[in-house]
This record gives sequence, structure tokens and C-alpha cells, in this order.
Amino acid sequence: MSERESMPFDVVIVGGGPAGLSAAIRLAQLAQTNDTDLAICVLEKGAEIGAHILAGAVIEPRALDELIPDWRDKNAPLTTEVSDDRFVYLTQNKAIKLPTPPQMLNHGNYVASLGLFTRWLGEQAEAMGIDIFPGFAASELLYDDKKVTGVATCPTGINKDGSHSDNYEPGMELHAKVTLLAEGCRGSLSRQLIEKFDLQANSQPQTYALGIKEIWEIPAQQHQAGAVFHSIGWPLQSDTYGGGFMYHMDKNLVAVGFAVGLDYSNPYLSPFQEFQRYKTHPTVSKILEGGKRISYGARALSEGGFQSIPKLNVDGALLIGDSAGFLNVPKIKGSHTAMKSGMLAAERVFKSIQNDEDLALYNDDIQNSWITGELRPVRNIRPGFRKGLWFGLANAGLISYITRGKEPWTLNHHADNLSLKTAAEAKVIEYPAPDGKLSFDRLSSVHLSNTNHEENQPAHLTLKNQSVPIETNLALYDAPEQRYCPAQVYEIEENDAGEKILRINAQNCVHCKTCDIKDPTQNIVWTPPEGGGGPLYANM
Repeated sequence: MSERESMPFDVVIVGGGPAGLSAAIRLAQLAQTNDTDLAICVLEKGAEIGAHILAGAVIEPRALDELIPDWRDKNAPLTTEVSDDRFVYLTQNKAIKLPTPPQMLNHGNYVASLGLFTRWLGEQAEAMGIDIFPGFAASELLYDDKKVTGVATCPTGINKDGSHSDNYEPGMELHAKVTLLAEGCRGSLSRQLIEKFDLQANSQPQTYALGIKEIWEIPAQQHQAGAVFHSIGWPLQSDTYGGGFMYHMDKNLVAVGFAVGLDYSNPYLSPFQEFQRYKTHPTVSKILEGGKRISYGARALSEGGFQSIPKLNVDGALLIGDSAGFLNVPKIKGSHTAMKSGMLAAERVFKSIQNDEDLALYNDDIQNSWITGELRPVRNIRPGFRKGLWFGLANAGLISYITRGKEPWTLNHHADNLSLKTAAEAKVIEYPAPDGKLSFDRLSSVHLSNTNHEENQPAHLTLKNQSVPIETNLALYDAPEQRYCPAQVYEIEENDAGEKILRINAQNCVHCKTCDIKDPTQNIVWTPPEGGGGPLYANM
């Protein structure tokens, strides 16, 4: 049996997204300013930095201004400033213009590719001497008693049957004084840490949405660089939270997407199919008509906000970015808060390493920062939509224009996996067949995500109990995993004996984590595959 080799670092950061890279850059800045050496390592499970990054995205540069004030001179890919904001309510054929809520105003923000921006951040980090290892998935937390001492990377060369191939490598241990978990929404190590130390004990359950996005190249006459469009209403029923967007990027590109709150109740709902219907609305289709779809992807979003932020530290480790859940839902932005959390963590870690200060003070740093200044006033907007669209809008208006977040109460969230009705209680939703022009099937969509996994490896989607998919999910909910997955990973089939079985097409997985969140009994567990597996997003 091969022994794992080990490498020592001062700080290991798991995740090469905006939060992780901002933490690395801030640590390097502090080390330079104080004329000290810090060994900093960033692990990224994607094949390259930005490969797994997906967001709308309209980027607010507030944190970037603090981290790299001369970012314009360094050619950051933020060049398309928002030129127009529209917020509408859709019926099946009409778009009714609504006042744009103050949180959604985008003056001074930029329509951009978060993937390209993250790659640029990676370049800035590497220029400062930070070790970045793409294609390495962290699969295990290392402990000394209850102290986190680093991570181990995923072993490679394991065959589907569990045997070792000739290329087997046991993975590597990366030891650190402090480990930062910046895995994004529902990261596997973050989930393990939260559960092991009950970090959610004094906060509300996290609630999520699934965001699905495409990039289209459209005719020049239909393109308006910097235009931002958000919608609510059709095709969703009023009891389901969600909405669509179109963001006009540069070079005649438009990002079009749809998000559905994963607290929806109808097991027959398919977020992917709702997105396909959305694109056929006259207001959306007139922008896309004659265009070409060039990219596709999906990603879960942490929507719990202020009241769902867990305790952020254990001995030897901190949660940053969307691993903790700093998304500002009414603003529909989280990159700036993720970056700021990484910067605050870096400053606390530097003080801990240099002066032996308590890492737990990071919780206070967040509380005293503008992150909390943003999230606390809007804490009651998202949970208000639990009572439906109209109550949610009225509640949001009250908070936005009258109480301004000073209401003396805080509304609660509930776990998304507990929200489904049974199939017998729900109405079947009939979705139209794809037309191949505006709407498409899932497999052709996954093809555009450049998703790839080594097929002869153990599935990274595992079941705690093999009988649950048929005896519980199929029997009670008509197998909702067939519909909530945006990549056709889960299919109910018959085996040779005529018995119903769940087929898991793990090679299709775009790493959105929806199954890990929405499965009614939490029987499906997402774990990282061999490093480099998954989507390879070019400009999402």
C-alpha cells in the first residue's frame, strides 16, 4: 500500500474561486508589507482556475477596489459597465415593467464572465508567488484530535470496482497551520465540517436555489452592451420562488439564465424545463432569435443569507465565501461579499500566525464588516416568499421602502429537502418538447458544458442506502431526482428481472450539488471525483 506523501504550508486554501484567491492575495500582500515569508497553497478541483466557476454575473467591484485598487491598470476583465436596468413581471405573453428595487440597481457595476474574472485573479495570485494547484480535489480533512491540520487530495487511478490501476496514486497530504475552506456552495468538506462540529446549531438551516445559465451569441441589432434584465412570474407558479435574467456582455454575447428556489414543493417541477420554457417568452425570444447557444452550465446558490450563516471557525480552519453563504439574494450578487470574507479571513489568519491571536475572532470580523451591513437589513426578504410571490413582493416592498431592515423580527428558513409534497398530492407538469432553436434537451446542453469524467473510476455520487431511491423516492415522490438534476444524471430503469432501479450517470454531472441538497431523505451524497473532472466552462 502506497503511503501518502506530505507537504507543509502555512495556509492551505481549498477552492480557487473569488473567495479563495482573494484570501491568498491578501495573505501575500500582508506578508510582503510585513517582510515575512508565508507558504500559501490554493487547491482547485477544476482542470484549471475558473473551470467550475459559474454566475450570472453582474459584478460589484467594491471588494476588488479594496484588494487591488489599480485593477483597471492591470486589465481586469471588467469592461462592460451596466448601461440599463429592467425589472419585469412576466405573464405567458406579456412583460409588465416594475420599479427596480433599490437593492437591484446596478449603477457602477459590470456585466462580466465570473470565470474570466477568476482566471485573472489567479494570474494576480501566481504573480505574487502563491502556489496554485488546479486539477487537485481535496477529499479529506486531516485532524489532530479536534484541530484541523490540513487536507488530503483525492487518490487517483482507482478503478470503478475499487481496485488500483497501474496509475494509482494515493493522494497527498497538505499540512497547514490554518486551512481555509472556499469550496463554494455546498462544498463537500465544508458540509462535513459543519456537521461534525454542529456549526449550524445557532443559525437557521441554509436554503438554496438552482441557477441554470447559457451564453448566446446574438445578432448585433439585438445586442445592447451593459443591459441588465431581471424577471419574475411566468413560467413559474406563484407558490415557487425564482426568476430569469438576461445580461448583455461584450462582443454580441448575452448571458441568459433562470433560478428556482430549491424549497419548491411540486416533485414534478423541473428547473431545467422551466428555463427552456422561459426562453420562449416573446420578451426573451426576440433577443435570442437568430442567435447561437455556445455555453451551458448549472450551479446551486446559497440563499439563506444573514440568519443562515453558521459559526465560521473550528480550531485550525475557517469557512469563507459561499461555503459559509454570504450571497446577497435581493441584490443577486455574492462575488463581492465572498471576496471580502476571504480578505477578512486572511487578515485574521495572518494575526493568528504572527501573534497567536484567536482565529475565532473572524466571526466578529464578519459581524463588524460591510458584509453584515449588507445582509442583515435584507434578511427577511427571501423567507417572505415562502408564502408565495404576492406576499413576498409586498413584504419586500415594505422592507425596501419603509422599515429598511430595521424590523424587530427575523423570519425563519426551512430545509429544502423537507419541502416536497408527495406525488399523490401534486399536479403533474407537462413540458413541451424542445424545438432545437430556443429550447433544448439536457444531454445536448451538458455537451456544451465540456463536462468530462474518467469513466473507470468510482462514482462520485453515492447513496447512503441503496433501497431508498425505489422504496421512498419513486414510491412517494415519483423519483424527483430525474427532474431536479439539470444534467440527466439520474434515470429510473428496469433491470433484466423487470425490477425498477436507479441508474446514476455520474459522467454527466456538472457539479451543481442540487441532488445533495434536494434529495428528500438526504440519501444522495456528492463527493469530489478525481481532480480535473467535471465541467470545463470557458466564459461562464
